[in-house]
Parts: sequence; structure tokens; C-alpha cells
Amino acid sequence: MNTNTIDSDVIETQPERTDLPLVVAPVIVESMIEPFAANFPLLHDIARVRMYRDFTLDKATIIERAAQADAVIVIGWHVTDDMLDALTVDNHVRCFAFGGTGVASYIDMATARERGIRVCNVRHYGDHAVAEHAWALILELARRVGELDAQVKAGSWSGVDGIGLHGKTLGLAGFGGIGQTMARIANGFGMRTLVWNSHVHEDVARKLGVTTVDDMGDLFERSDVVSLHLPLLDETAGIVTGEQLERLRPGTLFVNTARAEIIEPGALAKRLARGDVRAALDVFDEEPLPADDPLRAVPDIVFTPHVAWRDDEACVNLTRQVVDALASFFTGGDYNVVK
Repeated sequence: MNTNTIDSDVIETQPERTDLPLVVAPVIVESMIEPFAANFPLLHDIARVRMYRDFTLDKATIIERAAQADAVIVIGWHVTDDMLDALTVDNHVRCFAFGGTGVASYIDMATARERGIRVCNVRHYGDHAVAEHAWALILELARRVGELDAQVKAGSWSGVDGIGLHGKTLGLAGFGGIGQTMARIANGFGMRTLVWNSHVHEDVARKLGVTTVDDMGDLFERSDVVSLHLPLLDETAGIVTGEQLERLRPGTLFVNTARAEIIEPGALAKRLARGDVRAALDVFDEEPLPADDPLRAVPDIVFTPHVAWRDDEACVNLTRQVVDALASFFTGGDYNVVK
């Protein structure tokens, strides 16, 4: 029988099984507690789990909680270099199970590989979640619902003019699962879709009715709405340059729900400072977004706190993949290992 202990701060499975390796989730997003707990029985007789029920970004607290772990679940916090050093000393933590896709911006992969530490991620768990959030941001930029809501609640009835999307051109930089979902939704709005990607299967492009573009700057120049959906890899870091951003036409709507690091450092804030492009961002170079970040000075910009991936379905998919990756690690498999 699987024995669990639950108090106000910690959930533990099989706490008496000290012969089993220990998995620690030192930080958790509240909405993930229930789906994670539902999947922990998959680790019965494989590993015991200790999941802290609160959310903290305090490094010392995270290190203290995970110090005795054999594997660590990473969700919502960055494994900084000093934390990586502290947790992998004496080869104690041997696996980081990351609850996301862009692991390179959360863990130094070169150091992890050098030390023989396994890093796992999750794949295609939230294609619809991210795409739907990106569209929510596009619609906010186009119709300014938040601003209108604030007006009415403040007693104003002046309104604001919106931007129509029908017949406009959507430019997608990146055309994996999320990008393809974006294109399907764009078809429903009656938009044309341009795509830049390192490789696009002709049959997929034909089926979704998109047009491929060879140059990203050309994509930016020809689009009324630009949405980024590239993964963060060594070859994509800084791939969106200041020169390309200069080709955004005045009035363009710009959305990033991918990773901030795919943009050349400082280039986006510089381009948006001119005030002729409206932007909505869910990802940032430093998270949480510092109070003195230049992006905060951009007029009419929309921010969300890296939550595009967070919906009920995505949480279920993500937690199951994380637990499957941990079970695979402890039983000799290679599920979702980041190469």
C-alpha cells in the first residue's frame, strides 16, 4: 500500500521507505498540486516523493529543501549556477525533471552534461494552452478589452477604437505544435498566415494554408501581427535581431510567448521604445520582471507572468510526463531525456 503523509506544508509519499531514492519538488504552482499527487502512485516502490506545497524563489530555501534529493522537480524556478553547484555536490542530485520545454533558460545544460546529470523535459503538453494565450494577447492588443473594462468601472463610456484581424496577415516565427495550432486558429479569423521556420513540411503548410518565408526580417515586414514560437536552443539564442525588429511596420502587433532569450539582448526594448508597435509579452530575460527593466517604460505594453502554458489540461499532461520521466530515470529508461 502506498503511504502518504500530508500536512499544511508538505506532501510525502512512502516516507518510511528510506531505502528508495528521494524526489523533491521544492517549489510548486498551486494548481499543480492535485494533478501531481494523482500521478505519484506511478512511483510506488520506485521512489518516494516530498512535495512542498508553497511557492518560493528564495535560493537558500530551495537548496535546503532539495539538498538530500536524488532527483528534483523544477517548475517555476531557475537552477542558477550556484544552485546547480550546491545541489550536485558529491553527485547527490542526479536528475532534474523540468516541467516545461525551454529547459536551456532554466538550467546550464553544458554543466549538467559535463557532470553526468540527467535533465528531462516535457513535450507538446501545452500546445493549445500556449496558442490560446497568445491569441488572448493578440486580441487584447487589437481590442483593448482590459482598458475598456477599466474605463467602464471608472464611470467612463468613451471607449477606444479596435483593430480588425479579418483579412490581416499573421506572421509566425516557429512552426512546431504551437505554431501550427496558431495557424489553425488564424484560419478561423479569416487571416492570411506567413511562416518562418528552419524546416516546414510541404504537406503541413498546404493543409493549413500557410505561406513559407525564407527570411525572418521579410516575415516581420509583411505581417500585421507577429507571434514568436521558437524553442530556446543554442542555435536560436538571439536569432531575432535588432535589424530584423527594425523591419516591423508601424501599427504591427508583436507577441512573444516563447522565450525572451531568442531575441537579441536589449533589441526589443529599443524597438518598442519608439511607440509605433504594440506588444504583449509573457516571457522575459529576467523573471520576475525587475522594476527597472526598460520594457516597463514602453507605452501600452501588455505583460503576463509567464503563464501561457498554465491551463487545466496542460497541467495534467505536464505532471504526468514529469512523473513518467522520473520513473524512467530510476528504472533505467530514457523517457524525455534532453540530449
